[in-house]
Amino acid sequence: MAVSLGDLAPHGNVHDGSARICFGETTVIGASGAHVFVDESKRRGYLLAAVAVPADDLHTVRKVLRDLVLPGQRRLHMKDESDPRRRAIASAIVRFGARAIVYDAARRYRTDRDRREACLRLLVDDAAARGVHALVLEQDDSLVVSDRRILYRAARHAGCAETLRYDHRRAGTEQLLALPDAVAWCWARGGDWRRRIGPAVIDVRQA
Repeated sequence: MAVSLGDLAPHGNVHDGSARICFGETTVIGASGAHVFVDESKRRGYLLAAVAVPADDLHTVRKVLRDLVLPGQRRLHMKDESDPRRRAIASAIVRFGARAIVYDAARRYRTDRDRREACLRLLVDDAAARGVHALVLEQDDSLVVSDRRILYRAARHAGCAETLRYDHRRAGTEQLLALPDAVAWCWARGGDWRRRIGPAVIDVRQA
């Protein structure tokens, strides 16, 4: 059976001092909601990475990520980091308990936009099933209009149009987008990078 957002036993909590992101069980997600942060990779096919953070922990997890940013940097961005830094970021994300789902469209469908739509629809279905309150996608101005159309229709189809919010934000203003950026980057590159981020990926869904 495929694992959906929220299908996890707790892996600690940022409030207990262990700096761990806790997706929680359905009761946790349903009680306080969760925000899911989403980014894509188009290397070797198309995939979306989605990382959920409980609403009560957003501020604390942002602080954990800000502490990884070097002086002079605005944000963490795997594409711009050196290999030693990439290894350190991936290890830190695994160490503080991040859990992600990868939505993989590979090279199926005709275009990357079609692949993205398939991944987004599956993501919304999972979000609806688990009481996720918000999706936050890294902003690409060329995709915002089509994303909103896809998400609106998918939310109506999944029965969560009244409860699920979705937003596009630039990674420079939302530190938590560093989580799916790192997961997507490592997973798409395969090999040792995928091995390093692997403990954070609890399922790969084929879109």
